[in-house]
Amino acid sequence: MAGEIQIVIRASRDSDLQFLAPIYQHSVQTETASWEIDAPSTDEFALRRLAIIGQGFPYLTAELDAVPVGYAYASSYRSREGYRYTVEDSVYVAANQQGRGIGKKLLMALIAECRSREFRAIIAVIGDSDNLTSVKLHASCGFDKVGTFPKIGFKFNRWLDSVQMCLTL
Repeated sequence: MAGEIQIVIRASRDSDLQFLAPIYQHSVQTETASWEIDAPSTDEFALRRLAIIGQGFPYLTAELDAVPVGYAYASSYRSREGYRYTVEDSVYVAANQQGRGIGKKLLMALIAECRSREFRAIIAVIGDSDNLTSVKLHASCGFDKVGTFPKIGFKFNRWLDSVQMCLTL
């Protein structure tokens, strides 16, 4: 189709860090997707990524014209062993690439990876009920809204809700 962007979704590589860390750092500094207040350094971001991969969770990168423009990963939902078949997803796309379908391609690929690794459910913990883009993204991929925790987080001088969504695999 003319005008359709060609996104490649693949396993994350160490060489992606120079592109992925700034995506997250920008999100922390400007958005409520993450409730971190101070953005982690690139070194800290790298350590977190290695820990997730080292625990056997999928970590994916989206490339546009051979340049990483987004990433998604699954991580432990809770530390108790009874939750071992349930993961939490995270999806981030560079600010200048949002609205182009990259997040959906990443999330669909992440869902497929989670199925292949025999996880049973994916939980989306969406920072702020005003983040309608994330709510709509997850709904479009089959997630059901299961609840909202009102005003449980504080960032940018305001109280934030946490929306919880779930996809049973």
